[in-house]
Amino acid sequence: MDRTLTNFIRSLRNAEVRISTAETLDAFGAVELVGYKDREFLKNSLSLVLPKTEDEKATFENCFDQFFSFDDVSADQSDGLDGSAEGDAEGEEGDGNGEGGSAGGERQPGQTSGKKKSKSKAKSLSLLEEEEEEDLGQGEMTQPSSALGQLLMANSKVDLTMAMAAAGEAVDVREIQIFTQKGLYSRRIMDQMGLTELNYEIGDLRQANSIPARRLGQELRRRRDWLREQTRDYVEKQFILNADVSGKRLREELLRKVKLSNVEHRNFRMIQEIVYKMAKRLATMHSRRKKVYKRGLLNVPRTLRHNMAYDGAIFDLHWKSVKIDRPKVFAICDVSGSVANYARFMLMFLYSLEEVMPKVRSFAFSSDLAEVTELFDRNKIEDAIAKVLRDYGGGSTDYGQAFIDFRKICLDDVDNRTTIIILGDARNNYGEAHTEVLKEMYDRCKRLIWLNPESRLSWSTGDSEMRRYQAYSHQVDESNSLMHLERVVGNLLKQVT
Repeated sequence: MDRTLTNFIRSLRNAEVRISTAETLDAFGAVELVGYKDREFLKNSLSLVLPKTEDEKATFENCFDQFFSFDDVSADQSDGLDGSAEGDAEGEEGDGNGEGGSAGGERQPGQTSGKKKSKSKAKSLSLLEEEEEEDLGQGEMTQPSSALGQLLMANSKVDLTMAMAAAGEAVDVREIQIFTQKGLYSRRIMDQMGLTELNYEIGDLRQANSIPARRLGQELRRRRDWLREQTRDYVEKQFILNADVSGKRLREELLRKVKLSNVEHRNFRMIQEIVYKMAKRLATMHSRRKKVYKRGLLNVPRTLRHNMAYDGAIFDLHWKSVKIDRPKVFAICDVSGSVANYARFMLMFLYSLEEVMPKVRSFAFSSDLAEVTELFDRNKIEDAIAKVLRDYGGGSTDYGQAFIDFRKICLDDVDNRTTIIILGDARNNYGEAHTEVLKEMYDRCKRLIWLNPESRLSWSTGDSEMRRYQAYSHQVDESNSLMHLERVVGNLLKQVT
């Protein structure tokens, strides 16, 4: 298979462009027809078979331009370099030595004495390069002997780029994961291209007696430092193509699992984006009413009834239809200080699923309970959540009073299609628990789910009434992360009626 196209498709998938196996085969067929000679023709051809949505097309444009960019890295540009680049180059080389001098940073058996010798020689070379460079002027230069030196002095705009790309493939630069690995992979690529031999040659030339040889040593040093900068740019582009989105995905995965009470305020925006993505995924999975007509379980009574006219011969088969109904949800959220963050994201989650669950009624309390459904209808979700936390989050937590208020406001609206979700830590400040009201809610609804953000080990300590309340709950879960919320809401949407 074409490795170039495979790597490009990998970059697209990393950028969250969905590409199936069939579409990959279509892309290979397109490339087989059009080839790589005409860049614009190739781009237009692949855009017909790989991206599907407008967002994916925009992502495809960016990825294609970055992946198939072929920048000139001609060594003749090194004439414009000044001595300021040398300090950075020395620091970069020092980082590379920390990797053990090998491309993989691994120590090979039997290399102890050789490693010490190479270190001492590298140190002497470094001391030589730190000396003030004499002005030899323009003039004749000898020919380089190392392969990389010959490549640098050839001033080839194509060969140098091809050599850098080949070295990148050899050291698996596409496996870069984090930005701090840029220096490591830059050194590995330089080593693969022949940096060690070039450094030895530069050291020998600078100690030579003839002026043409010393002049070549100065020129190779300038071009080597310039090549190092080009290599760093190349690695940075590979990071953007292959790891930037992956890094973001890793951060999102971490935030999905971390306790919401530990989330810093600066991560709230990313958490909100994660909530929307999760809600969108659940909405896509459950927005349609799924029915089974010609497969699944046979509906025997209905089949026999419809075939009575055929004297018992079975001509028409009838199957059991399965329908996933949209649940009617009442969400009761404790918004007191101890659980405010959990309530924030719970409400955000439910209202992000408005397409799937259009019958969500929300209630907030710390002492007295109030319905906040209309507040979310009139305001943006961020503003509505801020107002709920401000207006209802200041009192002393009283679950018993909240249940009494719920019975007064809307207990008559609860029926056998209703799911009640209570989010709270059940810490009642030693007030009256009023479990009899919770039992009424339990008896009337189809399902009562209690999500407690505290650890199970804390449910029966202090002023917690969780042990008494869980007796009148169909489902009790420890829920203190976005992953837990996603699982609970996903299971809620899978209820079959």
